[in-house]
Amino acid sequence: MVTQSLVMTMLTPFWVSIKLAGITTLCLLLLATPLAYWLAKPSRHSIIARIKILLIGIIAMPLVLPPTVIGFYLLLLLSPTSSFGQWLATHHISSLIFTFEGLVIGSIIYSLPFYVQPVYAQFLRIPKSVLEVAHLLEPNGFRRFLTVALPHARVGIVLGSLISFAHTIGEFGVVLMIGGSISGETKVISIAIYEQVEALNYDTAHIMAAILMVLGMVMVTLIASLSRAISR
Repeated sequence: MVTQSLVMTMLTPFWVSIKLAGITTLCLLLLATPLAYWLAKPSRHSIIARIKILLIGIIAMPLVLPPTVIGFYLLLLLSPTSSFGQWLATHHISSLIFTFEGLVIGSIIYSLPFYVQPVYAQFLRIPKSVLEVAHLLEPNGFRRFLTVALPHARVGIVLGSLISFAHTIGEFGVVLMIGGSISGETKVISIAIYEQVEALNYDTAHIMAAILMVLGMVMVTLIASLSRAISR
């Protein structure tokens, strides 16, 4: 019985982490890919170009800010006392604090630059001549995006997806601030390891950390292989 309880203690956080990483990566694929394409497209108007530069800077903020800072402001934004929280309550939507849905929102924001940057760089690598021919043959912009831009950027998209997935698996500060530690709901593997260390259960922490390290090495190997493919 003790062994079964120990297995559940280890497996449940892993499942929450993998589910969170998968949903976050899927959302980034659907939402951030068009965003990266728009950012990479040349702009004729200087105002639009400046807006894009500003937006790129905002997207990159999680790269330089501590996760707890982002988690803190997300906590304030999603709390029932904020304007957004009151809007949710007015429309009979439950608070997102300490929920899995809140974790997804936080993970999308925190992982956004890790996905956008490689995809954005790959869109920039599309030859201008290819885009000009595509513009002549296909007047519909959405179809050009699907049939020309996406195939040319597929390596960057896969790379961004792998980086985002791996990054979300290892999240700690953001998910702790807005999700807490609710077993089976918001307790991800990084929080579970922290709690085991805090309780001096080093053997359990060793096992969980070792599994995470193996998973991390697999992801890093895949990312490195794709990075070499891009540089060729």
